[in-house]
Order: sequence, then structure tokens, then C-alpha cells
Amino acid sequence: MIAYLTGTLLVKHATSVIVDVGGVGYEVTIPLSTFYELEEVGSNVQLRIYTHVREDALQLYGFKSTRERELFTRLISVSGIGPKLGITLLSGMSADEMIAAIRNNNLARLTLIPGVGRKTAERLVVELRDKIVSLAAVAVEDEGGVPAQPSEIMIEDAVHSDALSALINLGYQRSSAEKAITAALNEGGEITVESILRRSLRRLAKP
Repeated sequence: MIAYLTGTLLVKHATSVIVDVGGVGYEVTIPLSTFYELEEVGSNVQLRIYTHVREDALQLYGFKSTRERELFTRLISVSGIGPKLGITLLSGMSADEMIAAIRNNNLARLTLIPGVGRKTAERLVVELRDKIVSLAAVAVEDEGGVPAQPSEIMIEDAVHSDALSALINLGYQRSSAEKAITAALNEGGEITVESILRRSLRRLAKP
């Protein structure tokens, strides 16, 4: 099983990356939390990997910290939650927020994430409440990346497009995602995919 990758970041998207390791390009699915922390394309990158083996495919899921990987493995141990929903969960809120929501039985917060109904939220709480206590105190391993430096008007369109694609892939309805992104862009400030996704997700997380 692949548990760790270090190599050159060839391609960087909000939900996946390609890492060149010794001339072999590995495609890795990532949550937004990892995307926010990634280095720029062409830089050296290190990812903790969860290898998911199916009859017809082998899929890699990558994380910037061991803590996130551990939380992911606990999430997908819950009945009815597969790797895709596990990535969506970690994209919908930070590890700290996820741990707090589960420990505090905050079903309302959990059900704001696409694909998480009340029954799924209840299973998360029941099955994980006692299993994630150790993760609450573990320090996050950060790998500092270089923030993107977009130009001007055409970059805003590209950022809008990338952010919209990411939110739709995570399960949000196109109309809701469009509204959140437009509002985030209208706020002003930094115009990068990372910052717009953060602000859009904050809006989408409000009841």
C-alpha cells in the first residue's frame, strides 16, 4: 500500500493533484483543506496517502497532515461513508470543526455538508464520538506553501470557474455555489481560488 508520496507537483486542482515521483505521475484526490496548504506547481510536495483498493481501480487520497489522514480513515470507517463522502466532509469544514461537531453532537452543522443527511450525521456521532478524542489534541503538521499571486480581471474569471467546479464536485447545487462565489468576489480582498473557496464555504455553511 502507498502511505506517503514526495515529489514534484505537476498539476494542482481544488479536488485533485498529480505528483511526479521518479518519473511516474500519481493522481491523488485531496480535500480542500489540503488544497489550501499546497505549494505552487513545480514545487516539491509531500502528502500522506490513503490507498483505496477496489476490484476495478486503485485510488489515492492525499493529505498534508497525518492528523487529517487519521481523521479521514475514521470517517470512512462509519457505515455508509465511503472515500468520496469522506473527502467532502473534510472539504466542508476543518478537522477541528469536524471533531468538535462530532463530539458535541452538532447534527445541524454536519447536515449542512452535501450528501450528509440526519441519519448519516447521527451515525458519525454515535460511531466516532469516543474514537476521535485522541485526535482533538494532536498538533497539525503544516507544510507551508506559497500563496498564489493572481493578476487582474481574467484571473477573477478563472478563479470563479475553478471555485465553481470545485463546489459542484463537492455536491453543492450550481445555483447556490454561484451565489456564494459571487458574494465572496464582491467582498473584495484576495482573489485566489483558495480564498474564494474559503469565503464561499463559510456562506454555504450558514443555515
